[in-house]
Amino acid sequence: MDTFWLKIVGFALLVVGVIVFIGFLTSGANKEPEKNFYDQVEEDRQEFLAEAQPLIGQEPSQETAQIPEQPKVEESNEVAVAEPVPTAPRQVEQPKPTVLYFKPLSEIDQIEAERLLNVAVPGRSIGRLPMTGFKLMVDTCRQIIQGWPDSQYAYQSKRLLADLPPRYQTRYSVTKEEMDISMFYQQRPGTQPFTMEESR
Repeated sequence: MDTFWLKIVGFALLVVGVIVFIGFLTSGANKEPEKNFYDQVEEDRQEFLAEAQPLIGQEPSQETAQIPEQPKVEESNEVAVAEPVPTAPRQVEQPKPTVLYFKPLSEIDQIEAERLLNVAVPGRSIGRLPMTGFKLMVDTCRQIIQGWPDSQYAYQSKRLLADLPPRYQTRYSVTKEEMDISMFYQQRPGTQPFTMEESR
């Protein structure tokens, strides 16, 4: 009877040992190191607290894509021969900053909206911790969107809400209108063009 329980304990230890060994082998050095909390906080600050720069002295240009000409084909009775197309070395274009349209805020409104955004972004970082949620961030973003709907702070707030995992969007009843940033890409009455470097 005593050896029966010893066999069960020995088998359980063997199973645990095999699981630990397999976990050790599958967590190889090929993975990127996981970001710690402080790295995520800094990444959030850089992404969502970026200031939009006014586009001064120039109107945003609507460039049309130029379609390269197709090679001309000479027809003959035997074989169609294409003329060689001269190739130029490819130039890598620098990414152009995105042109967005915001209403400029008064100094007092700008200070208040910036203060609230500086609450929402750390609220996003804190929401990633276990046993916490994104309620602080969601409530603050909604306050910004309601108070200054055409501002760059509303744009960043909508991006924050859109970046929430879907289960939290459902939990906090985040609507599509609260996440829609398409209006900021079009000129509206009272808005001015701004440039903003987007990291995504």
